[in-house]
This record gives sequence, structure tokens and C-alpha cells, in this order.
Amino acid sequence: MPKLLFDFGDRSAVAGWRAIDDRVMGGVTHSWLRHDPAGHAVFEGVVSLDRNGGFASVRCAAGPLGMHGAVDCVIDARGDGRRFKLSLFTDDAFDATSYQAEFTPLANAWQVIRLPLQAFRATFRGREQPDSPAIDPGRIRQMGLMTAGRQAGGFALALRSVRLE
Repeated sequence: MPKLLFDFGDRSAVAGWRAIDDRVMGGVTHSWLRHDPAGHAVFEGVVSLDRNGGFASVRCAAGPLGMHGAVDCVIDARGDGRRFKLSLFTDDAFDATSYQAEFTPLANAWQVIRLPLQAFRATFRGREQPDSPAIDPGRIRQMGLMTAGRQAGGFALALRSVRLE
């Protein structure tokens, strides 16, 4: 039985999300997650490489998101041709290990993207942690979205929903 984590058709689904951009390291990138009146959320902003910047991210508030036995994270998204990362956290801490998977949604077309949880790699501050255990889907507490990889300029990722299956 799937577990719906976020239904972004509901305006309140964007409440509690906050930006964590390269400004935490002195950069000047700005991003946000907003509700679109058309019935979805949009992760958008402008990535700047100035002052050693280069990433934008948003993260939801910590809470019980996990589902024991889940094998996939499924996103209903529309992209802009840019690569993104989905981050899952099994800890409530701000500065914690994240499990990340990269995806590139179709530009200007809605698409259901299935990310196998076994493909998520443990990272800490952008560096892979090969000695970390695989993600435990029952312990997921936070979720985030990121664009990185020196992709400067404006971006927009539209989202209808995120679920575990």
C-alpha cells in the first residue's frame, strides 16, 4: 500500500518547507518552494556561482515520513531540463547524513519518476559516505530537493506529489 508523503495540490503541503541554499557557505543563491494556483508546488530560484556558490535546496520539517518495506520513492514532476536531487533523511538534525538520488524530469511535460530506494547514496555536506548503511525506509524523517552541479541560472521544478511504495 503506497504512502502519500506530499500532495502538492493542497496549498498547506508547502508549509514547513525552508530554503537551505549556498548562502550557508557564503554564496548568494536564492530558492523557495511555493504553491501554484494550478494545483501543484514549484521549487524555483536562481543559482549563482558567485562567492563559490552553486546549489539551491529546500527541505520539509521533520516528522514521521517513513514506511517499512518501501522500495521506491515516486515523484510526479515537470522539469526544465535541469538535473535535481531528492534527499531523504533518517534523522531530525539540520546537519545530518542525507540519502540522495539524482533525477532529470522531462522539460515542460508531467512525468511519474520512480526512484528505487536502493539507488539512494549516503552523503554528508555533498560528499558520498560509502561506509554508511543503506537507507532504512521506515526511519525517513525529512525530505529535500536540490539542484547543484554548477548549473547556474534560473530553475523551476513543478511537483504534484511524492509517495513511497
